[in-house]
Amino acid sequence: MAERYLIGIDPDVDKSGVAFLTGNQLQLDNLTFFQLFDYFIEKKKSHPGLEVYIECGFLNKSNWHRKNDKSAAFNAKIGSYTGANFEVAKKIIEMCEYLKIKHHKIKPTASKITNKYFKQITGYTGQTNQEQRDAFMLIFGR
Repeated sequence: MAERYLIGIDPDVDKSGVAFLTGNQLQLDNLTFFQLFDYFIEKKKSHPGLEVYIECGFLNKSNWHRKNDKSAAFNAKIGSYTGANFEVAKKIIEMCEYLKIKHHKIKPTASKITNKYFKQITGYTGQTNQEQRDAFMLIFGR
């Protein structure tokens, strides 16, 4: 069976969480939108069978309701930030299409994993953050 080259992306307005898995080697990063574009070009050149898995929050049916105990401004800010992240995911999909990289839109789950559990399942010894762990979970077991 041919070795697979997988990238998981947890989109974010500032820096997206990125996990690159090849065989048993794992690389984690946080990249701005244009750093991600350069990263895709580099990885596609060295790994032509590359597959990208993108967390797409817009695939979830909205169940967001205004919280009565919070200010309207607070609720508006949450909505604006969420919408911006959705747009980043859509632009990353467009980027993959432009670069002709096989990609998959993944519906997010509500569960997060701890750094301790992440290290148990991966053996990874470096520092991680939630965005990187979320990106990894998109490609875990594929």
